[in-house]
Amino acid sequence: MSELKDILDPTFFGNTLWQWALAGLVTVLVFAALLFVRRIVRTQHERLAATEQTELMELPLQVVSRTTLLFVLIAAVFAGLQVVVLPPKLAALALTVFTIGAFWQAGVWGTTAVRASLERRAQREMADNRAAVGKLGIVDFVARTTIWAFVVLLTLDNLGIEIKPLLAGLGIGGIAVALAVQNVLGDLFASLAITLDRPFVVGDAIAVDDFSGTVEYIGVKSTRLRSTSGEQIIMPNSNLMNSRMRNHSRLRERRVALTISVNLDTPVGKLAVVPQVIRSLIEEHQDTRFDRAHFAKIATASYDFEIVYFVTTPNYDRHMDIQQTIILKLLDHFEREGISIADPRQRLSVEPRHKEGDGS
Repeated sequence: MSELKDILDPTFFGNTLWQWALAGLVTVLVFAALLFVRRIVRTQHERLAATEQTELMELPLQVVSRTTLLFVLIAAVFAGLQVVVLPPKLAALALTVFTIGAFWQAGVWGTTAVRASLERRAQREMADNRAAVGKLGIVDFVARTTIWAFVVLLTLDNLGIEIKPLLAGLGIGGIAVALAVQNVLGDLFASLAITLDRPFVVGDAIAVDDFSGTVEYIGVKSTRLRSTSGEQIIMPNSNLMNSRMRNHSRLRERRVALTISVNLDTPVGKLAVVPQVIRSLIEEHQDTRFDRAHFAKIATASYDFEIVYFVTTPNYDRHMDIQQTIILKLLDHFEREGISIADPRQRLSVEPRHKEGDGS
């Protein structure tokens, strides 16, 4: 018995081996308990996330499930150290490590909560307010940057670093950094302009220079388009805002201008009827508004008619269907009336020149 007492009596940092063993036991128990709670939380979150309906506790469970293994270990060790009496410097070091770990874990929880909340809002507003979806990406970036900036500042403060001189130095150095990353900042401010001015939103079909496609994502630095041929086009936001852009999704109606050329041998009586025929063909459709149809000019090798009408729906397929029907019915009318479409090739007629005195 005395030998066991001699083994447990030696002290380390002012605590007996028995006290350190008890501290180790508390650490293991707290570590195991926290891991068990985290596992239960993750299981519950997976069960709620599998349902289509958004539950009240789904977001809090998702946030807590992002508790890191490192923080669990730090918390368990700190709890075990509360059993023993440490020297002031070691006690202060343990408290600092736990506090910094708590700050970084709070940063993980905060960014998880922000991103999860914005994703849920984006899903709700995609159908009704697509403009808000592009704005949410910017809000996500700003919120996460702010959270981690606070975490870093609180960490430096707990390490004994003076923050005020550091912030002053960052203010001066920020000018140099801004000059070095001016392209990135240009894209960032362009993304804010896109968010506030809304020249386009997610889902819009736009054309920029020689590129066209549907907007899939509006990010902090770039915007992603899905082209009509299938590939993804990634364009810097600053380029988009500095370019002339066409937003086809905001098209209210389409103006269609056609030119029909017929042969020069077409009788005048038949030419006079063509504008009325064209007008009747256009007005047969409910989605059209007739503007004009005129015998416009006598060209070198044809008589030209100019036709202008509006398709009152932005749907491109509907526009092409209407145009196809009008042209086919007009060709059918020409065929019945014996009117021929002009050949774009020019014909050269050569007549023989008679010699003087030649009576032939």
